[in-house]
Amino acid sequence: MGLLDGKVAIVTGAGRGIGRGHALLLASQGASVVVNDLGGDGRGEGADLSPAEQVVAEIEGMGGRAVVNGANVADWSAAEAMIAQAVEVFGGLDILINNAGILRDRMAHNMTEDEWDVVVDVVLKGSFAPSRFAATYWRNKYKQTGEKVNAAIVNTSSASGLYGNAGQANYGAAKMGLAALTITMARELASAGVRVNAIAPTAATRLLGTVLKDLPEVPAGQHDPLAPTQVAPLVVWLCTDHAAAVTVQVFAVSGAQIQLLQGWHPVTQVDAGDEDWTIDRIESLRGEILGSFDTGLPAFNPQL
Repeated sequence: MGLLDGKVAIVTGAGRGIGRGHALLLASQGASVVVNDLGGDGRGEGADLSPAEQVVAEIEGMGGRAVVNGANVADWSAAEAMIAQAVEVFGGLDILINNAGILRDRMAHNMTEDEWDVVVDVVLKGSFAPSRFAATYWRNKYKQTGEKVNAAIVNTSSASGLYGNAGQANYGAAKMGLAALTITMARELASAGVRVNAIAPTAATRLLGTVLKDLPEVPAGQHDPLAPTQVAPLVVWLCTDHAAAVTVQVFAVSGAQIQLLQGWHPVTQVDAGDEDWTIDRIESLRGEILGSFDTGLPAFNPQL
């Protein structure tokens, strides 16, 4: 008996890396899986269904059920069709893992319009579009039955989005947007019984390899803190009844650690009192407003 017996899941970008790990672990826990992957490279160019087909074959080889979906997640009608495919093939939908993403890194002053558009399209719109149609399915089901659906969405943010990283204005903005999307949709869908969380993973994938060079090789059989498969257990746990009360949360996760992250919150406060704000007054209160943060640009340090 698996923790997800009878459940139906969609995993986007599931042909390789982190998404592949999600799909395989979901299947091992009894879920039927729609394995979505356009099959492009790390820049989002090209198409190849063979990675998704291989994951489906692995799932079927372990006795599970899976089907290939080669849609571009940023295509509105294709995202709608992907949700419909899960319902038609497997009889419903319970889990959506938005994992697909690409990189087109460049410093902001040199970035082209296309480099901005395509990354935001795949990462942000490509997570919202499937979520939008999954949400419609679940809300309609809730309205028809009056029973909460007990469904889950897990979005994939990034340290680059939550902390900011030079050369990734497009990717970082989209990934930060996913954290906001997670919080918003969690509040919107709570009444229907849908929980929405996000992860910010760190793993040795094709995308990380474009940012971090000379990653250490870990001997076979030893614990690898950057192994893509180390991310899936938290994601799958979030989709089980063990996490039935967990929603509106963002987790950083790697094979080294799991962190619960908190978003924007006040770290200083200066009250206006009975006086209007003026430039001179703000300057006179600079130390109180900025506190210990009046020290210049902090280093990129997501504490991985």
